[in-house]
Amino acid sequence: MEYSYKKMNILITGGAGFIGSSLAMALTAKNHTVTVLDNLSEQIHGINAEVTSELYNKIKDKVHFVKGDVRNEADWLKVLPGQDVVVHLAAETGTGQSMYQIKHYTDVNINGTSILLDLLANNNFSVKKVVVASSRAIYGEGKYYSKSNGFVFPNGRKRDNLTNGLFEIYSEDSSELLKPVATDEDSTIHPTSVYGITKQVQEELIMTVCPSINIAAVSFRYQNVYGPGQSLKNPYTGILSIFSNLIKHNQSINIFEDGLESRDFVYIDDVVNATVAGIELENANNQVFNVGMGIPTTVIDVATSLMIGYNKKVPLNISGDFRIGDIRHNYADISKLKKLLDFTPSVTFDEGIKKFTDWVNVQEFEMINYDRSLMEMKSKGLMK
Repeated sequence: MEYSYKKMNILITGGAGFIGSSLAMALTAKNHTVTVLDNLSEQIHGINAEVTSELYNKIKDKVHFVKGDVRNEADWLKVLPGQDVVVHLAAETGTGQSMYQIKHYTDVNINGTSILLDLLANNNFSVKKVVVASSRAIYGEGKYYSKSNGFVFPNGRKRDNLTNGLFEIYSEDSSELLKPVATDEDSTIHPTSVYGITKQVQEELIMTVCPSINIAAVSFRYQNVYGPGQSLKNPYTGILSIFSNLIKHNQSINIFEDGLESRDFVYIDDVVNATVAGIELENANNQVFNVGMGIPTTVIDVATSLMIGYNKKVPLNISGDFRIGDIRHNYADISKLKKLLDFTPSVTFDEGIKKFTDWVNVQEFEMINYDRSLMEMKSKGLMK
């Protein structure tokens, strides 16, 4: 495939985060010049991040680092001049937290993106491509198959059904259990959380504005990204981190619903390699791609795999608890990624979990305040 550039100047917003820091290292290894804009959020990096954050310390001497906020136009103006590509990863990402920190999530995810685009549209920067991190959350429940109606895209689940333990997805008249199938990029977009809505708007802003000002746009709808380096401090995102904290501290795991809800887990190296292809390949221009393994894994399987990796067994409490805004199933159709970018993820879930648990086993970390995040949800009426 033809590469659009050789050596490039690349700006990564959120470049000290989990995906961003790994992407920055991969790009510098390929001789690109990387600038990172990141606010070193305490929720992700902890207190005194410049000293204690492993992610920040991994990149600080390899990139031009600017501490700043995407909501601040002045910070954008510090980093945009001279860039060939902008990779926009900076975002708030907690699905549950987004349902009550609505202004904050829309401010960071939507307003931050609008400032970038406004500056690109009204100034003569050298940016030729913008790559945005979208999310599987924009699909909501994703794609299902009905014997009576073919492929359907059901709405979010009803609170009454969840309260009564009906967690699976049924037809509108409740007569048929629907079968989840791989969700492709042409599937209906109907997010069930504020986070998902902000990612939808973020993607649509970039995919609409950039081509109109002669800048290529690429959107990657990442599935559940995991691996060494993900935050073990953030109690609002990532069941692998949350479950790992509980297992390592000999605490029981509260499994929501019946534990058979499933997600598509994709290893960090595969996500980084797909993103590098999107940066470098012309074939990616003005396209939207799912990035996942294309395989669903249940929450019970995740908990069991982690306990094997840590050689520890803790009680699994399958509680029937649920959060409003959570989906039941979603896994990606990645045929477009394979076809246009000639890219196929290579790290299986078993291999990835082994790499992740081996990394966690040598980390020192304190127990996160996971209960506080659950109490916040309950106090807002968003969790049972």
